[in-house]
Amino acid sequence: MCVKVACVGGGPAGLYLSVLLKRQDPSHDITVHERNPEGSTYGWGVTYWQGLLDLMRAHDPESARAVEAHSVRWRDGVAHIGDLTTRHRGDEGFGIGRHRLLEILTDRARALGVRVEFESRVTAADPPAADLVVAADGVHSALRDRHADHFGTRLHLGRNRYLWLGTTKVFDAFTFAFVHSAHGWIWCYGYGYGATHSTCVVECAPQTYTGLGLDRLPEADVLALLEGLFAGVLDGHRLTGRGTDGAGSPWLAFRTLTNRTWYRDNLVLLGDAAHTTHYSVGAGTTLALQDAICLAGALRAHPGLPQALAAYQHERQSALLPAQSAARHSAQWYENLPRYIHLPPHRMFALLGQRHSPLLPYVPPQLYYGLDKAAGRLTALRRLKRWLGPRLARTAQARSLSR
Repeated sequence: MCVKVACVGGGPAGLYLSVLLKRQDPSHDITVHERNPEGSTYGWGVTYWQGLLDLMRAHDPESARAVEAHSVRWRDGVAHIGDLTTRHRGDEGFGIGRHRLLEILTDRARALGVRVEFESRVTAADPPAADLVVAADGVHSALRDRHADHFGTRLHLGRNRYLWLGTTKVFDAFTFAFVHSAHGWIWCYGYGYGATHSTCVVECAPQTYTGLGLDRLPEADVLALLEGLFAGVLDGHRLTGRGTDGAGSPWLAFRTLTNRTWYRDNLVLLGDAAHTTHYSVGAGTTLALQDAICLAGALRAHPGLPQALAAYQHERQSALLPAQSAARHSAQWYENLPRYIHLPPHRMFALLGQRHSPLLPYVPPQLYYGLDKAAGRLTALRRLKRWLGPRLARTAQARSLSR
């Protein structure tokens, strides 16, 4: 049966879904509507890990080959804490420019017969006529917000402020830099995504944000201030903001978004329209593409649309629980940075790597470090850690939902 699909949003999730559906059945009539002009995306680079590449190879080898060919790989993690540096071997990951990723997926979709229409604005009041409408229009999804009560949409704003920037400094490892300013700690995450550029995400607590004047300085002054603070890792390279539309680069508080239900009649949520996870776990793109794979699989496996969408929702909501827990604890780790920052650098970096643990917030950092080292050698402690951590996580989550 030929199915007409309208995908609203030309990000990685919507484009990859269109590729997978066309591969499953070339007779599907699929249109991707993207409101922005072609090639106008921003966001510098995105990260992913080997597991995503393996998954893409299994579902569309051609796009997987193109993504791998245009990615850079790092194999270490480096943390600069004040004047001290520590390195951890074996933290392997990949970076690719967001513009390049979208270009690859757009070209692949078009080659398979998908119509990709740029500068195509779809309103919530007048959605496309199709058998299936996919809301892949991001965290601010208009299609979802029109039925927010039905979807049970919830937003939780993080405490810290963050800013996405680019730089011509090419980091050879995933790099953390923590700098103590006159108004508190400020830090950045840096990772390469091409031969000449890297992403640099800057984060700080609210009092540092206002104390340094980052809430009121013009963008050029913000960039100059940050270049001075992070001179030790930038090696003289400049930082670049958006600055192309007169709006400058916005400092944001991260929005953790969840939805109780992911579909309504023939409308289904995909990617950031359905869920977000804190950027510090680097999983946003991976989870969006996994959504697309799951939805395509459910539409293939179930003859009826309601059954397919119910199966998709059930599978993805279950699969997301570990990632959402990890992201929540990662965000809290950074919000409680003073608890860890004065440890010896190798210990601080070790706990940075353990920031996803639901047990860590309840154990003094020095004690946790010792227990974690011992758990690596003693089976009984390892089992206790695995048993206790999820129980504390469930208790903490229940308390937060009851507030």
